[in-house]
Amino acid sequence: MYTDKVMDHFMNPRNMGELENASGVGTVGNAKCGDIMRIFLDIDENQVIQDVKFKTFGCGAAVATSSMATELIKGKTVEEALKVTNKAVCDALDGLPPVKVHCSLLAEEAVHAALWDYAKKNNIVIEGLKEPVADIHEHDHGEEEE
Repeated sequence: MYTDKVMDHFMNPRNMGELENASGVGTVGNAKCGDIMRIFLDIDENQVIQDVKFKTFGCGAAVATSSMATELIKGKTVEEALKVTNKAVCDALDGLPPVKVHCSLLAEEAVHAALWDYAKKNNIVIEGLKEPVADIHEHDHGEEEE
């Protein structure tokens, strides 16, 4: 059911925890399935993500997508991180079962929410960044869930 990469990121999550004095923090959830994801970003003066941590309450796929999303954005610029999509997270994990694709969307939205928080705190505009939603079902893509 799950790929080896999904199982690896679930059993050995990367970047788990939180950052004190984070440059940006984003929290999103999915009321339908109960997953909640929080991403913490440490962004330097050149808008490069120096460190990233996550805390996720949810299923194994939610933990795995959180872990992979942090790996994909660490060391990237804010603009590069904004381009990390749920599809990129799924692809990096060698796929997810259809009923778990919403977890990758949660990861994308949590990163965007953290970037939004960073932009607000620093009074800057990040081109292409939209105001985040608290519940990803506001962007429901019609996936079936457990």
